[in-house]
Amino acid sequence: MADECGVRCPSRRAVLAGTGAGVTALLAGCQTYGEPATPAAGGPAPSAGGGGATPAAGQARTLAAVADIPVGGGKIFAAEGVVVTRPTEGSVKAFSATCTHQGCTVTEVRDGAIVCACHNSAFDIDDGSVKGGPARQPLPPAAVSVDGTDIRLG
Repeated sequence: MADECGVRCPSRRAVLAGTGAGVTALLAGCQTYGEPATPAAGGPAPSAGGGGATPAAGQARTLAAVADIPVGGGKIFAAEGVVVTRPTEGSVKAFSATCTHQGCTVTEVRDGAIVCACHNSAFDIDDGSVKGGPARQPLPPAAVSVDGTDIRLG
């Protein structure tokens, strides 16, 4: 069909098909929200701070100093898949950093809760229980230990 200038216009179907292909190509290059990027082949693995040398098999790796985790708060170690919390001055807890709702990595620790921004689930920093949102299962505990002033994974 020609428009008023006498030029053939593309059909609505052709325009939509072209737009869909462009959006698909654009999204293919995006990283999934809430998941860490994977390193390029042969590249170094990502580090989540507080580390140090890579431990030998069977050794626990230092995640952080106890003083680095705020009382009443916590810190997410996405590369290790854990979130470490300090509900009180004398306690250190750790949980899986993977939200039990749809598998996103939790995004922050605030106001006594571990929060997943994907769908606003919230978990208690003391026991990992669900405080709100669509998640129905608590965050599973993770194995950490305190060695002097260090928090170790494993």
